[in-house]
Amino acid sequence: MSDYTYIHYDVADRIARITLDDPSSRNSLSSAMRGELVGAIKRAERDDAVSVILLAGAGPVFCSGYDLRGYSPPEGGFISAELFDKWTDQYARNCVKDWLTIWDCLKPVVCKVHGACMAGGTEVMSMCDIVFVADDARIGYPPTREMSTPDTGYFPWKMGMAHAKYMQLTGSTISGRQAAAWGWVAKSFPTDAFDAEVEKEVAALASIPPDMLAANKGSLNQAYEMMGFKNSLMMAIHWHMASARIRPNAGNFGKIAAEKGIKGYIAWRDEKWEDIDYNPKKAPKAE
Repeated sequence: MSDYTYIHYDVADRIARITLDDPSSRNSLSSAMRGELVGAIKRAERDDAVSVILLAGAGPVFCSGYDLRGYSPPEGGFISAELFDKWTDQYARNCVKDWLTIWDCLKPVVCKVHGACMAGGTEVMSMCDIVFVADDARIGYPPTREMSTPDTGYFPWKMGMAHAKYMQLTGSTISGRQAAAWGWVAKSFPTDAFDAEVEKEVAALASIPPDMLAANKGSLNQAYEMMGFKNSLMMAIHWHMASARIRPNAGNFGKIAAEKGIKGYIAWRDEKWEDIDYNPKKAPKAE
């Protein structure tokens, strides 16, 4: 059933499994992968044999973030025209539109995160209904240190104010275990038990009638929408535009990346945070 290039899709036991499957790019979110992912979610929603959608990543990481090599405006519904390009943020707008597919899907979308989940990857993760992570997963949004605010402004909705401000202002990376303790995700599990524990959770969820799941998800989503969830996401697009293009230092990414390359830019951006950001290679066994 995998009729895709950048993801894998199959259905068994009332679970539609969608796996980001481009390990050579660390599952970075290209416009092509995003198009396949959105299409697969809609496909699973239409399938009466599916109760739950499970999103995971192949290879050593879940997702390294958005593909910075650019995008092709005709793909995915981008509007690219002289009247829009200079004052609207079509990239962020379409990120939000894509991930609202997860939010609006009648069926629950469960996210399974291992390895690294960075920047745009956290947007996908955070728009899912239930998230399970490995204790030693690395999760964060470092581009907020210098590049821009998030395309999808989920932070105020996924954790308390103290932690939301800490994460977005610092761009810090934390462990999966810490993310669970802060309420960003539902549960974390030890790495050696991660797959088995997630399978148990998802199998149990899939035993609930899909109409009951849809009613519960709709009830919860409506409450958040009454509190302004979708309006907040749409306003965050304009902050992304201003921070990425209009603020005085907005050109640093392009200048430094052109001089030192992407890896050089990242090293420059993160040098002050080496002893603060979570790194599983440096972390003690008992965190």
